[in-house]
Amino acid sequence: MALQALQSSGVAFRKILSHFPEELSLAFAYGSGVYRQVGPSSDQKVSLAPGQAPRRESASSHENAMLDFVFTVDDPVAWHSKNLKKNWNHYSFLKVLGPKIITTVQNNYGAGVYYNPLIMCDGRLIKYGVISTSILIEDLLNWNNLYIAGRLQKPVKIIAMNENVALRSALDKNLKSAVTTAFLMLPESFSEEDLFIEIAGLSYSDKSPEGQFTQLMTLPKTLQQQINHVMDPPGKNRDVEETLLQVAHDPDCGEVVRQGLSAIVRPSSMKQSTKGIFTAGMKKTVVYSSLKLHKMWKGWLRKTS
Repeated sequence: MALQALQSSGVAFRKILSHFPEELSLAFAYGSGVYRQVGPSSDQKVSLAPGQAPRRESASSHENAMLDFVFTVDDPVAWHSKNLKKNWNHYSFLKVLGPKIITTVQNNYGAGVYYNPLIMCDGRLIKYGVISTSILIEDLLNWNNLYIAGRLQKPVKIIAMNENVALRSALDKNLKSAVTTAFLMLPESFSEEDLFIEIAGLSYSDKSPEGQFTQLMTLPKTLQQQINHVMDPPGKNRDVEETLLQVAHDPDCGEVVRQGLSAIVRPSSMKQSTKGIFTAGMKKTVVYSSLKLHKMWKGWLRKTS
C-alpha cells in the first residue's frame, strides 16, 4: 500500500476512534479492511476453467471490507459506562443490565473480549472488541487462550498506545514467544520467508535437543502446561520440565507443540463464539455469521478456480 494510502487510512481510523471514550491503553485495527489480502489485484485478470471468461475483482472490495478493531482499557466498567452513554445502540440487550454486568461477561467468559459487531461509524461498517489491559498482558505473557495475543502476532495497525511499560514489554515477549514456537515447528532447513528473516534474530544450530529444550523452557506457561498434558500418560504426573526434556529429544517435537497450541486455541475460540450470541444479539450474530460464511466461500472459490 502506498504511503499516501497509509496516511489517509490512519486519519480515517483516528476519526473513528474519536467516537469512543478516550481512555485506551492500546487500540489497533486488523483484517482485510486494513491490509489488502494476498491475491490478484483489481486490475489483474484471473484465469478460470477453459471456456470461461476471466473475471475482475472490484477495486472497492478492500475499501468496503468491515474494519476490525480491538480496544484495550484499564478500567472496563468505567469505559463501558462512558461508551453506553455515547453509543447505546452498539450493545445488545445486555446494555440494560449496566456496565458491571457487561464487564463480568467480558472478563469471565470466552477469551476475555467483549465484541460489538456490525456497527456503522463514519460511513464504514466496523466491529470492535474491548479487553482489559491486565487480561491482555496475561495472555501475551502466558498464552492463556491466544485469542488477542495470537492476533497481535499478525500484521496489525496500531492507532493509539499509552506509555504502559508492562504492556509494551508483554507485546515484545509475545512476539519472541511466537518466533520460538514457530522455530520449533519448522524443519531443520527453512527459508527467510518461512520465518521472516528469523524475525527477532533468534537461531540455534542444527535444531539440537539441547537447543530445542532451551526454546521449550522459554515458551509461555500455558503452552508448556498443554504440552505436558499431551505427553504425560495418566497417573504418571511428571513435572513440566521433565516432559519438555523428553519432547526436546522427540523427532515429532514440532507436532507436539502444534497439539499444545491447538488445545489452547480451540476451546477459547468456541467459547468466544458462543459468547457472541449474547454480546452481539441473535440478529447480529446471524448476519455476522452469514458474512463470514460468504467470505469463506469466496475464498474457497478463488483457490479452486
